[in-house]
Amino acid sequence: MKARIFLLWCLMAILVCAWMPEDALADVYVQCPGDSNGDGIPDPFLDPPANTVSNPDFRPYVRCQHLAGGDGFVTMADGAPMYIFGFSDVRGVPPADVMSTGMLNANFAAPTIFADEGNDLYVTLTNVGMTVRPDLFDPHTVHFHGYANAASIFDGEPMASLSIGMGSSITYYYNINEPGTYMYHCHVEATEHMQMGMLGNLYIRPAQNGQAFGGCASLLYAYNDGDGTTCYDVEFPVQIHAFDPVFHAADERVQPLPFAAMKDTYPMLNGRGYPDTVNPGNLPAPRDGDGNILNSGQSPQKVSALITATAGQKVLLRFSSLSTTSYHTLQTTLGVPMRVVGKDARLLRGPNGEDLTYLTNSITVGGGESTDGIIDTTGLAPGTYFLYTTNLDHLSNDLQDFGGMMTEIVIN
Repeated sequence: MKARIFLLWCLMAILVCAWMPEDALADVYVQCPGDSNGDGIPDPFLDPPANTVSNPDFRPYVRCQHLAGGDGFVTMADGAPMYIFGFSDVRGVPPADVMSTGMLNANFAAPTIFADEGNDLYVTLTNVGMTVRPDLFDPHTVHFHGYANAASIFDGEPMASLSIGMGSSITYYYNINEPGTYMYHCHVEATEHMQMGMLGNLYIRPAQNGQAFGGCASLLYAYNDGDGTTCYDVEFPVQIHAFDPVFHAADERVQPLPFAAMKDTYPMLNGRGYPDTVNPGNLPAPRDGDGNILNSGQSPQKVSALITATAGQKVLLRFSSLSTTSYHTLQTTLGVPMRVVGKDARLLRGPNGEDLTYLTNSITVGGGESTDGIIDTTGLAPGTYFLYTTNLDHLSNDLQDFGGMMTEIVIN
């Protein structure tokens, strides 16, 4: 009897789906004011390429991002492929193609998100499912870590807000009013999903940009300082994270996950271990031991950790950590000091405006923390300097020494 009821239920579901119009089955829905075709990009005109008909819904202060949440593979600095969960950038992809584009296309680090103070930021997340693990029906969220949301529904923490299942989309709205360095990650089953790679850089640029303060020629600032203290010429995100290969292998092979025994042996900056950190471009698509491409054929590692500047420039380093296991200290080569101007997306100022910034050549960052440091290259001889961890066991790529959490600062 139970079997007959189940078969009848399946038949009814098939008939309902066959009857429903095609649009009713499409769950990829992007909310982006001014977007006229659903690709997640605001359109100033309604008749490209002629561009003679203005879009009445276009707003220059609206910024949109569309992420797909799924799985895929990346390559470690010792050449080993690694199974991951992650986000990919599907902004500009038509809704009908988002599922096929996002599947098996997870990026690590996740696509960098940035906005300007005063923007309305809309982040759409579409859950495309796990291709390698079709038995998993994990929902996903985007958690804008450290940001004070006006409504908890947009926080991404699943006990206070929504999470989405496979084939569905959700759009988060943020009224951007606090500049600084943040980060984002999936908050569902956070220990697993963060260890598996659902992590990315996120930063907000201040409204002070474009104004003259303190003789700042670039008109770029880390914060609304009012005096040019946080002036910089070039900026680079530097995000700390690491992988436990035993944990990732267990997740891929449907084995019990060793949470208590988690030990990260692939330390990384922006999703790369040294020497891959100094590659300025995208890393190649990962391959298995037989040379077969393991994912969609696109590069899943697109965020370089190489830091470059011209002598005399000021370099803003946006440090953040989403490590799930350790505190880390990053140090510049001796003789290359940086001024720490911000901590956890707050300008270092006292209650009466006291300057609390300080010079150092090392910063310590724990999971969920961020620090903003500015290196003034005036007086530095052109050449190659280093940024590396003083946690010596994290200067390796698993069993391979002389790698891990290290990159180069190249002054031209």
